[in-house]
Amino acid sequence: MRFLLIVVLLLLALPAAAQTSLTFARIPGIPDQLVGSKLLEAVYARLGIKADFFDAPANRALSMSSSGELDGEVLRIIDVAQQYETLLPVRPAINYIEPAAFSKRLRLEITGWQSISSYRVGIVRGVGSSERGTHGMPQVEPATSLETLFTMLDGDRLDVIVNDLFGGKLIAKKLGLDRDISPLLPPFERLAVYHFLNSKHRDLLPRVEAVIRNMEESGELTQLRHSIEQQMLDTEG
Repeated sequence: MRFLLIVVLLLLALPAAAQTSLTFARIPGIPDQLVGSKLLEAVYARLGIKADFFDAPANRALSMSSSGELDGEVLRIIDVAQQYETLLPVRPAINYIEPAAFSKRLRLEITGWQSISSYRVGIVRGVGSSERGTHGMPQVEPATSLETLFTMLDGDRLDVIVNDLFGGKLIAKKLGLDRDISPLLPPFERLAVYHFLNSKHRDLLPRVEAVIRNMEESGELTQLRHSIEQQMLDTEG
């Protein structure tokens, strides 16, 4: 009995971080979200914290993370901080996205978002960069997933779709559509994307920022990102 009591006391004395896990909202079917989650696993491992992920559509994910039901967001553009006061951006940015147009038949010279404004454009609902870039265009069709968008484009129900360049290439390859559907270059822009923590974890914020900053300065973050992306492309090959 005394031995069991000692074991229990020793377990209670373990550092809290070693027993901690956090669950972040992740949008399914978006490759850059998967890249981000793998980066976060490495970041939080440095703090002795296990990073878990809950897949939910973009708008529902924000509702759950901002309410505190989940612990934060895997990746979002910085605009989220203005819309949701309870979501704190972790700086520096952990990754970037390059919103780009993809088409089956069109061959356009891209000089900005307005290059596609006269066409039937598809976006993934809730993806802020796509919604912002296509705002005000007369023929914008939101879909629930990137795979749905590519299927619609292949079926000639859309003229052009918008997604992150890497993610679009990956999904096209996965669906066997990479010979028919191509990105229209250059990308519209390059946007930094940030990991977000719910404000209940405000005290953890500087510790996570320090890890990301150290990994960025050492070049480890860039190397890890490239390794993850290449592995994902090779898997679909």
